[in-house]
Formats: sequence, structure tokens, C-alpha cells
Amino acid sequence: MNRTMPALVVTAALLLAGCATHTEPPAATSAPSSSFPVTVTPSGGKPVTIAAKPTHIVSLSPASTEDLFAIGAGPQVTAVDKLSDYPATAPRSDIDAYKPNVEAIAAKKPDLVIVYDDTNNVVAGLEQLKVPVLLLKAAASLDDAYGQITLLGKATGRTAEANTVVDDMKSQIADVVAKTPKKTLSYFHELSADGYTVTSKTFVGQVYGLFGLRNVADLSAGGGLGGAGNYPQLSAEKVIAADPNLIFLADTTCCQQSAATVAARPGWGTLRAVRNGNVVALDDSVASRWGPRVVDLVKAVAAAVQKAS
Repeated sequence: MNRTMPALVVTAALLLAGCATHTEPPAATSAPSSSFPVTVTPSGGKPVTIAAKPTHIVSLSPASTEDLFAIGAGPQVTAVDKLSDYPATAPRSDIDAYKPNVEAIAAKKPDLVIVYDDTNNVVAGLEQLKVPVLLLKAAASLDDAYGQITLLGKATGRTAEANTVVDDMKSQIADVVAKTPKKTLSYFHELSADGYTVTSKTFVGQVYGLFGLRNVADLSAGGGLGGAGNYPQLSAEKVIAADPNLIFLADTTCCQQSAATVAARPGWGTLRAVRNGNVVALDDSVASRWGPRVVDLVKAVAAAVQKAS
């Protein structure tokens, strides 16, 4: 992107600076630890060998932080980045995942570090210090999300717990989708009030696809203002012309957007989604992270589809 603010919007969509409060995840059932050493290979990455069960994990990925606690590895986590706000019991630190500092991370004496991006060459820097690093990039699909949970289970000695979490996610999602009426509806997923959105090729886009929804970002030919890859910026005119049945706001916390602010935008008050009360306020963090709480996102979308059908 060629502007600072749009770049921050997309980065925030991946890393997420949400601050909402939610019910804590249930503790995972204990199970025998996996044998160590273990070697795990992140999708698209290189093999990483972990010599012993890690007990001083540092997570610089809010999504991975949620995964770790969901599989019962919370007691093994000694520090997380300052944006990892869920669960509330996660040991937040002043480490900035936007600008990771190798020295600051090393000061936590980690035996495993998890990052979502190799900003500032943090991976090489930590590897020079003989610290195992897992680079778990933003999931592009539900299968990617499941795979990361499974991988973290193996890496932390929580294989059985991870498998249980994944199976439960799949079961809940399948149940919600099966009970939701199938009707062709169009939608616009808003990352910011200046038109940044997602295509169906993103993790979030795939969630909408479970319900057969049509993404106006996919349908729009031209009319874009820029953006990067699957995070385009659509002009207000393009969104108005598409007249989506549903508008999902993933900028309620970061940017204080709501059904009222959308209705107040020039020309937006005539949209079907606005007139019919189908502007849906999402939790920014739930709508941006690819961890176990994706089930909550699926339920929110299902409720919106039920209402609009």
C-alpha cells in the first residue's frame, strides 16, 4: 500500500488491536505430554526442532496466544505481546509485535517464540541465539487455522488437547451452518470507514462462504481505490452501487463505527442493509483472529443471515 493509514488498517486486521472482554475459555482436559524432541513444520515454512517441552513460551501473535490457552498450554506461556488481550489471564508484556525487538524478547528467556510475521528479521535474530521460533502466518482458511492449533499442540506437548479443540470447533461450526437457512445474500465486510475490506480468498471471507454469501468486493470490477491483494479498498460509490444485503462492521472498537455512523454517511442511508436493519456490529478481535473463537464469528454471521432471510 502506498499510504501509511491503509497499511496500518490491514496490519491491524491481521494482528488485531481489539480490546473487547469475553468469557474465558474452558481449561483443556489434561493428557499425557508428547515425546520430545519434536520437529514441527509450519505451513510454507521450514522444520523447527524443539528439544524439550517448552515452559517459557513467548507469543507475539494474538491468534496463537488464544490457541495456546485453548489447548491448555497457558501455564507454559510466560509472556505475550501487548495486543494479546485474550484470555485476560495471558501474561501481557510491553513487547510490540509491530516492532519486535530481539533483545527484549530474549530478556524473557524463552525456550519457544511464536510470531505471525518476520518483522525486523526477528526470526533470524532469535535463531542466532538458539531460540526455536515458529512463524505462523495469518491463516487463509479454516483448514489453516485448524492446522496451526494442531501444530501448537505438538510443539507444546498438548497433542490430544489440540485435537479435541479442533474437533469441537469443526463440530460446532458444522452444526451452526446446517441449521442456518441457505439464501443468496450479498455482504460488505468493513475493516475501516474508508472502504478497506476483504475478498473471499481470506480467512474471514471463507467464513462468510460457509453460508453461501456473495462478497461485493469479489463482485466489484473497478471502482477500487487501492489496497493490497485480498484487502482492497472500495470507493463509497462502489459499495452503494453494490447495495449489499448485509454490512458487517469489524471496526467497532478500533474506529467506533456502528449502524448509526454507517447510516449517517452520504448516500449510505438508502442501502438495503441500512434500511432493513442488517448492519451487524462484530467484535473486532473475534472478526480478525483465526483461533478457536472463530466459532463465535460463525454464530454471529449465522444470526445475521437468519435475520435477513
